[in-house]
Amino acid sequence: MKRRAHRPHPTVHVRRVAGASIALCAALVLTACNSSDGKSAATQKSPSVTPSSAPSLTADPKTAAKRAAIATYAAYWREMEKLYADPTGRSAHLGQYSASAALKNAEADAKRAHGRGRVYTGTVALSDQRITKVDATGKIPNATVSSCLDVAKWQPIDAKSKKPVSLPKNRLTKYVIVSTVEKYPQGWRVTSDEPQGKSC
Repeated sequence: MKRRAHRPHPTVHVRRVAGASIALCAALVLTACNSSDGKSAATQKSPSVTPSSAPSLTADPKTAAKRAAIATYAAYWREMEKLYADPTGRSAHLGQYSASAALKNAEADAKRAHGRGRVYTGTVALSDQRITKVDATGKIPNATVSSCLDVAKWQPIDAKSKKPVSLPKNRLTKYVIVSTVEKYPQGWRVTSDEPQGKSC
């Protein structure tokens, strides 16, 4: 299927993330998401369940695909927090939950943020997650996930002074983001992550 480039991250991460991953996100972050410049704090542990390989208890492939997509997307954001919080990038394993444009854009956006001396601390909250489309039996099983991403508690700080970075008062901190999750041989991966520019 056709893969779209994701745009980043950080004040969180409006570009095209995930950017996973992050320019649309960035705009959102600087109105809300990725390409702002920051990083997120690795304050949370990755989900104990590995969505990429966890077997489904149901015989229905469509239901299994939906569950795997939702779980993978949640894990993806936990790793995004780690990626933006750590200038070395050693504590994040984003490649276990993302690929293609989402991974490329998220890593590039995080690198830009770190290059400006910024890291992101706090957490990202996901709510109202819905599967709007799913193909569980095609050549590349995939699902489209619509979520409400809240980055109000994911803040950029100066890596040296540890002081918060000033952000626009009218920036969008809670917005709709649509993502594509595909099943690779290694497991499910977020391949595009695009903020929609509207609040939720």
